[in-house]
Amino acid sequence: MKRVLLKLSGEALAGEKHVGFDEGTVTDVAKQVKQIVDGGIQVGIVIGGGNFWRGRTSENIDRTKADQIGMLATVMNCIYVSEIFRSVGMQTQILTPFVCGSMTKLFSKDGANEYFQKGMVVFFAGGTGHPYFSTDTGIVLRAIEMEADGIYLAKSIDGVYDSDPKLNPSASKYDKVSIQEVIDKKLAVVDLTASILCLENKMPMYVFGLNQENSIVDAMMGQFHGTMVTVE
Repeated sequence: MKRVLLKLSGEALAGEKHVGFDEGTVTDVAKQVKQIVDGGIQVGIVIGGGNFWRGRTSENIDRTKADQIGMLATVMNCIYVSEIFRSVGMQTQILTPFVCGSMTKLFSKDGANEYFQKGMVVFFAGGTGHPYFSTDTGIVLRAIEMEADGIYLAKSIDGVYDSDPKLNPSASKYDKVSIQEVIDKKLAVVDLTASILCLENKMPMYVFGLNQENSIVDAMMGQFHGTMVTVE
């Protein structure tokens, strides 16, 4: 494994506050990612915006504008998390699909590859830059473009279940499930657009719980306890 993309849940980074950031949680993530990078694996990061914005919350807001607010929420998240990563000794770069003044660099595959070769953690902020596409679609698109070996989804739950474990205490967790089954059974690992992109481009996903101790290092270093979403 040479290059991976890691998706961090905005809500998970907020910790028990459920909004904003929990610095202890983010620092723990940074220390884990540093172990991965120090081990020679290139890491790209996508962060959801749910700790600031959960989509269209009012009928008075146009869907396009609501999605634009969500894109900016992911930029704020990446700027914050990038700084915490730097504080533990990593080099970082934030790329967006639209111009954000001097705060980020404009995304290009060549530019991202250059930063990866320099040992930087590359943050892909701002989603796809277009409304009606989620950060799920954003990370799958970037993973395909950057020829990543896989996508690691760090969520608030520890894998993929046959039903919502918050609503059904008897929900059963998958150790392994095909992307076709995810689509057919609407298991909501990622949204449908992202799932079909994974299917067509054979991009595997690994779903695990962010809040479990050392979960990122374990997931990427062979002690995976979540759900593998296969594409064969």
